[in-house]
Amino acid sequence: MSDIDVKEAVREKYSQAALRVSARSGGCCGASTALPGSDAIIANLYDSAQTGSLPEEAVLASLGCGNPTALAELKAGESVLDLGSGGGIDVLLSAKRVGPAGKAYGLDMTDEMLALARENQRKAGATNVEFLKGEIENIPLPDNSVDVVISNCVINLSADKDKVLREAFRVLKPGGRLAVSDVVTRGDIPAEIRRHVLLWVGCIAGALRDTEYAEKLAAAGFEAVSIEPTRIYHVEDARDLLSGSGIDVDAIAPLVDGKFMSAFVRAQKPAAAPGRKTPACCG
Repeated sequence: MSDIDVKEAVREKYSQAALRVSARSGGCCGASTALPGSDAIIANLYDSAQTGSLPEEAVLASLGCGNPTALAELKAGESVLDLGSGGGIDVLLSAKRVGPAGKAYGLDMTDEMLALARENQRKAGATNVEFLKGEIENIPLPDNSVDVVISNCVINLSADKDKVLREAFRVLKPGGRLAVSDVVTRGDIPAEIRRHVLLWVGCIAGALRDTEYAEKLAAAGFEAVSIEPTRIYHVEDARDLLSGSGIDVDAIAPLVDGKFMSAFVRAQKPAAAPGRKTPACCG
């Protein structure tokens, strides 16, 4: 399975998810687009006070596994980048938190999701938001340009997570924060699952072991790394997706049950060395 296979499978599935929401012909998070059952992964991530003022389509298009906007503790005037911004829910929530003096960027590679997000931005009247087309492995922003990088169950979809984390480190200002929700594992996962493209799309096959995630963050240059599990998934949560992929669920259950979990992942880019000037573009 090549990186291109994974990327194209992800692009296709999330394009279809955006089209379903735009057409209002289906739910927000079927077994083909996220860890199933969908209730287990997306339930109660946002409270009504957060989503009440957002376009319905932004809420319906939420395919995440956490609430990184709460995790990030955003402050007025900050700039924030959402990797894999989808229908824009976390970007729009971030824009409210950073206020008119701040800026919220969303980055997505899927035309259909970008179109949906921009329409949601228009409906929300958000003027401090910009959606960018691109890949999270090649972020189209300059060095040291944002205060916070967030992401919601997207980094696990990349086949080159080292590059994603290096790019996140690059665009963060010195002292900037990484605050993402992601699926991680504890313990070994059978190779049969790791090789399955549909299970990459379903946030399973590409999930890193928690200790490996921390190691990759440190290798990218981050410090103050922490990984806090928030929900543990059992085989029944994923039965539909696993069955649909042709895997014998009952045979593999003892090998995967309780090993997948949503987690808050935090890290920080070191502050600039004393006496070192901040580039003019980022002051």
